[in-house]
Amino acid sequence: MNGARHRAKAGFVSMVSLAAALVAGCTNNGQQPNPPSEAEPHVITVWTTETLPDRMAKSRAIVERFTAATGVTVDLVGVPAHRFSQIVGSSEASGDLPDVIGSISLGQVRTLAARGLVNTELNASVILALGEHTWSPRALDLTREGSRQLSVPDSSWQHLLYYRKDLFAQAGLAAPKTYADIMAAAKKLDTPQMAGFVAANKSGQAFTQQSFEHIAQGNGCEMVNGKDGITFESPQCVAALGFYRDILKNYSVPGLQDIDTVRNAYISGKAAMAIWPTLMLDELAGLRIDAKPSCTECTSDPGFLARNTGVVAGLLGPDGKQPAQFGEITSWTITKDSDTEPARRFVEYVMSDGYADWLAIAPEERLPVRAGSAGKPAEYSDAWTKMPAGVGKQEPLGKFYSQDVLSVLLRGPEDVRHWGIIQGQGDLAGAALSELPIAKAVSDVTAGRADPKAAAHKAAVSLRSILGSVGSSMR
Repeated sequence: MNGARHRAKAGFVSMVSLAAALVAGCTNNGQQPNPPSEAEPHVITVWTTETLPDRMAKSRAIVERFTAATGVTVDLVGVPAHRFSQIVGSSEASGDLPDVIGSISLGQVRTLAARGLVNTELNASVILALGEHTWSPRALDLTREGSRQLSVPDSSWQHLLYYRKDLFAQAGLAAPKTYADIMAAAKKLDTPQMAGFVAANKSGQAFTQQSFEHIAQGNGCEMVNGKDGITFESPQCVAALGFYRDILKNYSVPGLQDIDTVRNAYISGKAAMAIWPTLMLDELAGLRIDAKPSCTECTSDPGFLARNTGVVAGLLGPDGKQPAQFGEITSWTITKDSDTEPARRFVEYVMSDGYADWLAIAPEERLPVRAGSAGKPAEYSDAWTKMPAGVGKQEPLGKFYSQDVLSVLLRGPEDVRHWGIIQGQGDLAGAALSELPIAKAVSDVTAGRADPKAAAHKAAVSLRSILGSVGSSMR
């Protein structure tokens, strides 16, 4: 969601530049590392897009623990996501790139790779050293270009379909895993007091495109492919727009919906289903001071919604071949100009001895893409369920959510799809999220200003123009 949300929790708003002379190091497969030799560099620079003060403090604590293992000093620098490309460009021009960059999105990874700024061999060496089989295969697919490992995936957040398990059970409804399931449930549960289904439809917001992408990819709708170029006019995309229009027109709240109204409808008990990212998990559990559940039952039982919420990760439409969901994979990458050995060891450390601490910075938006180590296959996934989450009050998500919900969340990265990434069109995907022609199409269709076919055509024309402007060889 371009940093996942536009509020304080995301931390991608203001520039924080911290240069901390901290000592750092790395382990190999959980073993104690050897100290650096006298010939090795002793200082590396690490960028992170996690710029909120509390997250920087927790990141610095990880670096300090890394310090105790080796004598490599780390300058930790916060770079806000919305200025990332600009700062990369100026640093590249001045020959002052960092050694390692962390907390970067798939689009940012592709941007760095397109500029030739990534050391793909070192990234691959980290994954091989820690055990390639311990990573989510999908996370590795999304961070590769052919045989080149563009980054080291560290965590994921995804869009989910949240639904009221209690209401579904009372109505005898199946979990909403397909278009047909979702439409049938929305029709049955929609009342004047409760919307059957809520999802974003406001133009000009990346969240709207991402919410639609979550629905559309399960119907086989792709924005672009390597054979045909822009494919948003396909029957699968037109049908997905039609589904989105019909359910919002008939079984939702009237008017515009955005990132805040969708969340608020669900946590206030006024929606039976909602499309929102994993970042709502702590809010539903009453663990955020700025967004508490306000349903009738929540007054006396703050955990009511969490216990009575089910989640579906991948969705399947009538034209789709397999379930899919929109999601983001965040990564570390080692740059081409890095001090190679300490940079490699740093990333290995964060993905092994420091990995649980890294995930614990924000468990609701850092789902592990590495379930465990070679010797303990579920080490990190088990730890994740016990990590305190929330702002203000903190408790483990496993206290509030059933095992079936936690299992869906931990399997979620395997269903993640991301328009343009696998096809090598990361620049197009990033530009599309900036100019937002698909969000405009969703808004026009749901407002009745255009039919799905016309809206898809208009969006496709805009996407072709964007494709040309980013200098792609595809046509």
